[in-house]
Amino acid sequence: MSRYKKALIAAAAAGGAVYAISSVSSNHHVGFNLASAEAKNPFNKRPTLPLPSRADQLKSLQEDEFDVLVIGGGATGAGCALDSVSRGLKTAMVELDDFSSGTSSRSTKLLHGGVRYLQKAIMQLDLEQYRMVQEALHERSNLLEIAPHLSHPLPIMLPVYHWWQVPYFWVGIKAYDLVAGSKGLQNSYYLSKSRALELFPMLKKDKLCGAIVYYDGQHNDARMNISIAMTAARLGATVANHCRVIKLHKQPNEEGEEILCGALVRDEISGKEWDVKAKCIINATGPFTDTIRKLDNQTVMDICAPSAGAHIVLPGYYSPQKMGLLDPATSDGRVIFFLPWEGMTIAGTTDSPCEVTYSPAPTEKDIQFILNEVKNYLSSDIEVRRGDVLSAWSGIRPLVSDPNKPDTQSLARNHIVHISPSKLITIAGGKWTTYRSMAQDTLDAAIEATGLKPERPSQTDGLLLEGAHDYTDNLYIKLVQDYGLESEVAKHLARTYGDRAFSVAKLADLTGKRWPVVGNRLHEEFPYIEAEVRYAVREYACTAVDVIARRLRLAFLNVQAAEETLKEVIKLMAEELKWDSKEQARQREMAMEFLKTQMGQQVNRQSRQLIPINLTREEMGKYIKRFQALDRDKKGFVSVNDVRKSLKQAGELIPGDQLHDILSDLDANLNGQVELDEYLQMMSAIKTGHISNSRFARMAEIAEENQDLEALNKIKVERSGGGV
Repeated sequence: MSRYKKALIAAAAAGGAVYAISSVSSNHHVGFNLASAEAKNPFNKRPTLPLPSRADQLKSLQEDEFDVLVIGGGATGAGCALDSVSRGLKTAMVELDDFSSGTSSRSTKLLHGGVRYLQKAIMQLDLEQYRMVQEALHERSNLLEIAPHLSHPLPIMLPVYHWWQVPYFWVGIKAYDLVAGSKGLQNSYYLSKSRALELFPMLKKDKLCGAIVYYDGQHNDARMNISIAMTAARLGATVANHCRVIKLHKQPNEEGEEILCGALVRDEISGKEWDVKAKCIINATGPFTDTIRKLDNQTVMDICAPSAGAHIVLPGYYSPQKMGLLDPATSDGRVIFFLPWEGMTIAGTTDSPCEVTYSPAPTEKDIQFILNEVKNYLSSDIEVRRGDVLSAWSGIRPLVSDPNKPDTQSLARNHIVHISPSKLITIAGGKWTTYRSMAQDTLDAAIEATGLKPERPSQTDGLLLEGAHDYTDNLYIKLVQDYGLESEVAKHLARTYGDRAFSVAKLADLTGKRWPVVGNRLHEEFPYIEAEVRYAVREYACTAVDVIARRLRLAFLNVQAAEETLKEVIKLMAEELKWDSKEQARQREMAMEFLKTQMGQQVNRQSRQLIPINLTREEMGKYIKRFQALDRDKKGFVSVNDVRKSLKQAGELIPGDQLHDILSDLDANLNGQVELDEYLQMMSAIKTGHISNSRFARMAEIAEENQDLEALNKIKVERSGGGV
């Protein structure tokens, strides 16, 4: 049978299967109307009281007794806290690090139903898979409505390079539309080759037949997570980051069974420890699920099968601003997304078994795999350079085997809720998009298992998140008009904080310029302003990493820019948190370690150092001359003082800390000097694309130009003497 006939048969089968499945379960979810939800749900009134301080939250943890204690402040943990407090239960949530510091800030940034799961559901007539997709599509729609400032629909292109795949892909994507039903974003459509290249001009043209475009959602994952946690806090939940659970407490019930009754908690900032009393404890710790389960019972088998997913960030010009790309079948069968995000381009993800760690780091193998797959889909006239990787990170996806089933080797395709003999409620698995339904299922199970008495059922379906209440797409205009912010900055604040952007703007200092009136940028290339650092502290940011990684997202977008803002971020936090010079130095050290290991800075440097010196004789001569223009004393190395003298002669002044940063980019052996071989290796890396540009290289070029100019002037002076 020909490929063409197979494709048509598969397409016809898919269409019939999705119709049959949808007929069986078309009422699995009932949609909601946001306007009526606002009218009926008292929780959708915009909270006006300020957030309690972190000190107040810690005091509550020490003094109050809770119905529910949630361990874990990722998307699922924050979702559980919000669901619990919305039911009228006295709720606390503690997080070892910062809200969203783990997997929840390291996602592909998509809100999706799962096209691949739908394919399995159709081909295998699997009703469970189908319902899982339908649930995710409902939750996708809900998130887009309850957090419109943080999420938006995104068209994703699926390029087709074999004509026989067109009907197969088209029917599959139309099935996705059909399952979404009223929760659909926009209908998918087919594009001709010329139209596909018009919308995605950097796409590879050779053998392109056309493309299918479908819609999913996209969001700012860390900010979404923080908004969920802040919403819970506004409703009365006690939430505290940087608080580690180090022991679980038990006491016998009426039947003599040892039941959980609280936990020993340590504040990682102050080191203080105390007991928290709770009737129910929920384990929502993602990759660290088994760590908490073993605090409950050291003999339990591990159920978490961690998988590492790496992403890289490339400059924004690699993709259109409003169109993503999906590679459905990479060289090893994995799916790769290529998406615009926050003005940059995200590419990923990988999927490989890994060890559970608090500091997951990308590898050069991960980065090269993603770059190679990207090259396969981009035009040959675009050079995909290793040096264009601005940041890279790895997140641990906590796949789990279901302890409720005898076959513990089978990985759960959806989330699981497990209740231990001591009533530890564990929620594991699932994905970002379904955090809310996961939380609802968890609280339903917890209430039944522990006998809690909620005042009402879950209120989170349609419950507006922090910043959504008065948000409109035109809100940024009022920020510009009322406060004198730059339009780009105002748009960023509106999209990040929603109607809370006005609270941020009120903290903004005067610039001293005619325009903008307020809003000093932390980095000239990004719309982040100093006021956001002060506001982050009010939202419980405790470390410099909390700010550059989760509150500003700068570390995820450009690791070098993040390093360049550190000094100002730490200075502002020191003013807010009363840090002395010793603490400021410690914060910088921790932030630098985070950038080096978890955000790809170290692997970027190591990849460059492995590049052999492959310069021509002519290039070698040119670059040696430039190096010697800086090293005028012929020491064999260049120091900060050499660079400072050269720039001074050129009439340019750069602060000392920036000069040290420029040299550290090349200083492979960390001796505070740049040797000739380090400089030549860097120029080789630029030649091969392993580095996109270098400030040191430009300074060496300026030094050479100045040296040539000096020589020329000397010749003119000598020849001007001895007139007639």
